[in-house]
Amino acid sequence: MTYGFHMVDMWSLDSEAIEERVAFAALVRDLVWRETKKRLGFGEGEGPHSPNALAPTSAAAQAVHLMYLKVATEAGDVVQRLAADAAARAGRAGASYADLGMAAGVSRQAARKRWPDAVGTQWVLYLLTGKSGPHGTVTRVFRSEEKAIETGRTAVDEGALSDDGAVGAVVISSARQTVWACYFSDGTWAPEEITLPEDLEIVPSAGEAGHSDWLHRWEQHVTRLL
Repeated sequence: MTYGFHMVDMWSLDSEAIEERVAFAALVRDLVWRETKKRLGFGEGEGPHSPNALAPTSAAAQAVHLMYLKVATEAGDVVQRLAADAAARAGRAGASYADLGMAAGVSRQAARKRWPDAVGTQWVLYLLTGKSGPHGTVTRVFRSEEKAIETGRTAVDEGALSDDGAVGAVVISSARQTVWACYFSDGTWAPEEITLPEDLEIVPSAGEAGHSDWLHRWEQHVTRLL
């Protein structure tokens, strides 16, 4: 496995940042060493005090170093997963690849290569709530189109059980285009998928001019169907 860690120019860091990095590295080394000794069967305070305390060419040293390598590799795998999860969460929150690269100490291109799906791949679910006006709206963000649709369908299906339940749902892609919509049909007593009118297919981003108007027109469209 290639981790592709970025070599940071220590001279570009201030003294406090250097101390933090050195201290953090020491914590990680200590964690890996303690886990290594634990897996080798040593109790607290037992065994060699460091990975280099044994005779370099001995069988015991080989066993220690191989276990240390195993633990360090597992730690690296865990760190990579943590970083990928953090990048995905940052992307959902609106971070760009430039932002991810700055946080990780790599270039924008390297961040894009390392986490290709972290930015720009998300689906937004809008739920229209309340059996009668004024309706409310609930917004949720998903990394999976299927999960967004499934959640929307379930919410509308269960919406009939309460006065403030969901009566309509629509899923929007990263390109701000509607990919799925439904409403609760009294005729079938179940969610019914619909194709929205052309003027509702493209959705302005929250905060942009036209977003509130789109929400209002979507609400009116669903209300007419109820």
